[in-house]
Amino acid sequence: MNQNNAVDIELTKYVAEFIVSTKVEDLPADVIALGKKSILDGFGLALSGSVAKSGELVRRHLGDLDLGEGAATVIGGGRKVAPRFAAFANGVGIHADDYDDTQLAVAKDRVYGLLTHPTAPALPAAFAMSELLKASGRDFMMAYHLGVEVECKIAEAIAPRHYQTGFHATATCGTFAAAAAASRLMGFDVATTQRALSLAGSQSAGLRENFGTMTKPFHAGKAAESGVAAAQFASYGWTAAARILEAPRGFFSAAGGGYDQAAIHGKLGAPWTFSSPGVSIKPHPSGSLTHPGMTEMLRLIQTHAIRAEDVAHVRVGTNSNMPNALIHHRPKDELQAKFSMEFCMAILLLDGRAGLAEFTDAAVEREDVKAMIEKVDFVIDDEAEAAGYHLMTTIIDIDLKDGTRISGRADFGKGSPAFPMSYDEVAGKFRENAEFAGMSSAHADEIVELVRRVETLSGMDDLSRLLINAA
Repeated sequence: MNQNNAVDIELTKYVAEFIVSTKVEDLPADVIALGKKSILDGFGLALSGSVAKSGELVRRHLGDLDLGEGAATVIGGGRKVAPRFAAFANGVGIHADDYDDTQLAVAKDRVYGLLTHPTAPALPAAFAMSELLKASGRDFMMAYHLGVEVECKIAEAIAPRHYQTGFHATATCGTFAAAAAASRLMGFDVATTQRALSLAGSQSAGLRENFGTMTKPFHAGKAAESGVAAAQFASYGWTAAARILEAPRGFFSAAGGGYDQAAIHGKLGAPWTFSSPGVSIKPHPSGSLTHPGMTEMLRLIQTHAIRAEDVAHVRVGTNSNMPNALIHHRPKDELQAKFSMEFCMAILLLDGRAGLAEFTDAAVEREDVKAMIEKVDFVIDDEAEAAGYHLMTTIIDIDLKDGTRISGRADFGKGSPAFPMSYDEVAGKFRENAEFAGMSSAHADEIVELVRRVETLSGMDDLSRLLINAA
């Protein structure tokens, strides 16, 4: 980790130059295609998140602010408000069910789930500012990609201590994503973009102690809002430090105790994170660290026709960092269940599926679920530990009452670049989330096709019209 030569390279300036100078033509075709999947996924999650309890409370908060009419859509909220507040509402919505995409890690000391959910802060900022500025679909797409790339490379570079001691990287690094997207759309020069990034750095916050509560999605919303506000203040001429990332008292040092300069300098867009190592789209509304185990458990259930009543014991082994995030071993509600390996295994064994309908308070309170959870041991496994923290190696042993043992191992889950979802599969997830929020299939189909050709859109008007009301 680079802790002593942080000022050798003007890193913040390098990031700002990337935001200002990158052209749409610099986006490879595969990156554009991958980004469309995450954009569609994000819009669907904002819809389903709008009907979560947190969505209701966000709308209450917006009402209390007495904001009046604005330019930016609160997705599923039936109104438009100022961009920063729309970005907040939509960021909370996308992350409300912990069903949004996740960045992979490169280095072996970087836990897969240690990094960040890239779309939750980047998309709301890009969408809100595109509505305000009447930007084209091409410009919206570019801003979104720049936000994701900046967010992911910052997360990759900061010392692992950042996450391990309690920071939530989606909240902290995501603030830079939103500032990057907004800065690009506002047409800033390099110096103004640096000031926007600096303002973002001073608003960067979010603690993992709040995992399993509404405050986790609050983090994503605040990151989106803070990045937009940072860009707006920079546009006014608000002053800020020029080296917020690399300075001795800057973000990397203060929040991480250091950083790997080689992980970010010269690496923005080289390769794009969407291309390598990739971004995962979730098939289940739970913490990404549960997904390899859930994918493998489903495979074992289907392959061996496992019945819940025949199960005597389940052992789930992972590396030592995964229990650091999956902290709820006996969950009390649906939010805690999203960070409970035991619940995820139990609900699959009992119901054979784990979607929005299964992650509910009612499911957590079921007696059969509680009884099955008692049969699941979530432990640290030497083989999984040796595989490296950049993998999510999960080893499952299922002991049946007749003495049979059924075992399996997975390093990644469905939706990861190693096991990807197609655009049509993501569209299926989008339609389920839209239906969950009360949207008609006809409107959902329109959105699927608009995102498929987003770079050809003259503006956001059609998407805004469809997304503002779920029903």
